[in-house]
Amino acid sequence: MTNDAAKREHEHWIHYTLDDEPESTIAKILTPVQIMTDAGIDAQTNYLEQILGHEFKSYKDNPNEQIEMKNGMRFITKPIGPMPVS
Repeated sequence: MTNDAAKREHEHWIHYTLDDEPESTIAKILTPVQIMTDAGIDAQTNYLEQILGHEFKSYKDNPNEQIEMKNGMRFITKPIGPMPVS
């Protein structure tokens, strides 16, 4: 086993959800922009909210805030600006 493979085997994966989709990371700290970008969501047109029980923490005004990642965290994305009406 190579050193890289051994290192990956011992990395601690953190599992969370974004818009009800499972995501995972080995990073202990991520920003809202990194969370959205890693999931393929445009951080220029969306912002992140963390679900905390029945409350929400918005990162709309602070997209580069450092978030200490923990297993089971839940996030949703919302569009910046008005939503188009069809």
